[in-house]
Amino acid sequence: MGTHGVGRMRVVPVGPVKGELTLPGDKSITHRAIILGSLADGVSEIRGALQSDDCRDTAKAFRAMGVPIDELDDERLQIRGGGLRGLKEPAEVLDLGNSGTTMRLLTGVLATQRFFSVLTGDQYLRARPMARVVLPLRSMGATILGRDGGNLPPLAIQGARLRAIDYVSPVASAQVKSAILLAGLLTEGETTVTEPSLSRDHTERMFDAVGIPIDRNGLHLRVNGVKQIAAFQVIVPGDFSAAAFFLVAALVIPGSDLTLCDVGINPTRIGLLEALQSMGAAIEISRNRIVSGEPVADLHVRSQALHGTEVAGALIPRMVDEIPVFAVAAALAAGTTTIRNAGELRAKEVDRLAAILQELRRFGVQIEPRPDGLIIHGRPSLTGCHCDSWGDHRMAMALAVAGLAAEGSTEISYPSCVSSSFPDFWARLNGVAPGASVLLEV
Repeated sequence: MGTHGVGRMRVVPVGPVKGELTLPGDKSITHRAIILGSLADGVSEIRGALQSDDCRDTAKAFRAMGVPIDELDDERLQIRGGGLRGLKEPAEVLDLGNSGTTMRLLTGVLATQRFFSVLTGDQYLRARPMARVVLPLRSMGATILGRDGGNLPPLAIQGARLRAIDYVSPVASAQVKSAILLAGLLTEGETTVTEPSLSRDHTERMFDAVGIPIDRNGLHLRVNGVKQIAAFQVIVPGDFSAAAFFLVAALVIPGSDLTLCDVGINPTRIGLLEALQSMGAAIEISRNRIVSGEPVADLHVRSQALHGTEVAGALIPRMVDEIPVFAVAAALAAGTTTIRNAGELRAKEVDRLAAILQELRRFGVQIEPRPDGLIIHGRPSLTGCHCDSWGDHRMAMALAVAGLAAEGSTEISYPSCVSSSFPDFWARLNGVAPGASVLLEV
């Protein structure tokens, strides 16, 4: 997670958030574009690419396998792909930092390559479950070893010729689905994946956008092995997960009026919008358009009174990364909010349910744990405090929103962990709320 051990961030309530904001590129889409560009024939360009630690770790892994990837500027990447069989055996262990997406998707790709590779990451990534991709890939004939029977990294992969499978996934997980689809691209015959409910569909949309044939029928996907991927250009929209922190801040801080420009509004990603609407929020969506297969729009939000709600079931996979900041909205909503069916949060960078519970209590919120969720009792105001980001980027940013909406100042430990997904978060925050955040040295 980089240098998250440095300093503390003081966040002070400075009044409303106002203005216009353009968000960094979508993390999920950037990862996938780097992977497909590395497997394509010739020069591909990614515009609006997110240059965060996680995405850089994906690029670094492919560079170690012989793919030239150049950062043309802050948001453009150029990739000279060598084709589906153009990767070279890496001389070193591939260290993927904190990126679970990179590890799971890369496992699908590397299981099909005729060489040996080892994937590792930081202490947080080495504690994350990998069996969910390892088991289906093994059923395709992959040889993958790891700690805890292949469930925990480091993973050692001896690539092989795989066989196509029909896989019924027990979890709605975009990473599982994507790992199998990527392996299927490099495997003869037809691979199918069926999910229990729809997870993020960025992989399928990007296959469509760059000309890879994929058949989608509800929760059922089919892909055939391909001989090559043509070089492509894609434009990455603004990251909705990054927009989420500013959306909630503008809703809960009186007098706020904020426009978020060019945000990806993929239906599989905007569960938070529906959850906020169920709390009474009105968010204006304008300039709807499709860019590189992804729906994009501008979001305009003003402060307004919210009331408690319940989120559960199929909505949860569509807002799973936004639950920390949703919990902040719930803490400031009238009445009680219940979050159910969110056990998946216990397997994120940290146990996010435990983190939300502990940190919001410091702000004075009455909050009760459930095995798969939380019950949050809203209150009129929060009290500034010392809190801990847990070294988790989404927790750090959610706590910043709570601090902006609290009375008195708030100090957050390890603030630089935001760099895994949103390196200039603190600067963007000060752009719409001048003077809101100040870095304190240890």
